[in-house]
Amino acid sequence: MNIGNVKICGPAALAPMAGAADRAFRELCIEFGAAYVVGEMVSAKGLCMNDRKSKELLTLSPVERPAGVQIFGDDPQIMALGAVKSLDFTPEFVDINMGCPAPKVANNGGGSALLKQPLLAQKIVSDCVKAITLPVTVKLRTGWDGETVNAPLLATLCEQAGAAAITIHGRTRAQMYAPPVDFLTMEKVKQAVSIPVIGNGDVTDARSAAHMIERTGCDMVMVGRGALGRPWVFSQINAFLKDGTILPEPPIEQRMEIMLRHMKALCLYKGDYIGMKEARKHAAWYIKGIRGAAGYRQETGALTSMQQLAELAEKVVDDNRMMD
Repeated sequence: MNIGNVKICGPAALAPMAGAADRAFRELCIEFGAAYVVGEMVSAKGLCMNDRKSKELLTLSPVERPAGVQIFGDDPQIMALGAVKSLDFTPEFVDINMGCPAPKVANNGGGSALLKQPLLAQKIVSDCVKAITLPVTVKLRTGWDGETVNAPLLATLCEQAGAAAITIHGRTRAQMYAPPVDFLTMEKVKQAVSIPVIGNGDVTDARSAAHMIERTGCDMVMVGRGALGRPWVFSQINAFLKDGTILPEPPIEQRMEIMLRHMKALCLYKGDYIGMKEARKHAAWYIKGIRGAAGYRQETGALTSMQQLAELAEKVVDDNRMMD
């Protein structure tokens, strides 16, 4: 499929996850077959004020392609200017966040708060589309709460404003991440527009990806939490949707090797101090489901160096060999 003039090859993309889907992780997901990636969301206002952290979050490398950047806010003029400024980071497209449920975003009118103001949301998309030549996409939820499930309407308004694709997370803002996704509303979104629709929410493996596409008719899926500590999930989804092949989880030795490679890149891009602080949560995700994971997780919380992480990885491999 195409997002505007950008050719997308593959059925699964990486979601823009704040604090997780950074450059090191995005590069790894592309390597394992993600069709495209979207960077961590940034405030359009912060970007317009030349905020240093915003620039760091928007930085894209040549190997993580195709890639989009995501901006949020509630002022059409500032959002349009933010879209223009984001071009400095050479994305293939610019995504507008209308789904983030975090109070610090929604309480200030951005993210999922735009679900309550469809005409303002449409104006934001329209102004961004007019401001840049790259495709503009939108990520939204089914509605603000159970009484205001309006995603099909909002998707239609966004398409009319020039949006090139819609990503729909199958829950309301009130539901956060807890209940099962609403396939029916996602299907209605797909039926309401002619642009590509990407399904998001509860895609954790190849079968759940296939199930979402079958139930909603969406053009492809977006994987978020299901990829944390499992970047190879994209290879599994690709193989299953291509010909039904079920790829197993990598052996523990390979999982630990991938983890170490990921954390080395993290430290390279962010420095050892910040890199190792962030490596703690990633390491916990990588060892999830491995025998003895509870004990290993205690050790991940105290990591301060790559040497310690390498020793933990070796311990995980050796312990599990002894158990076999």
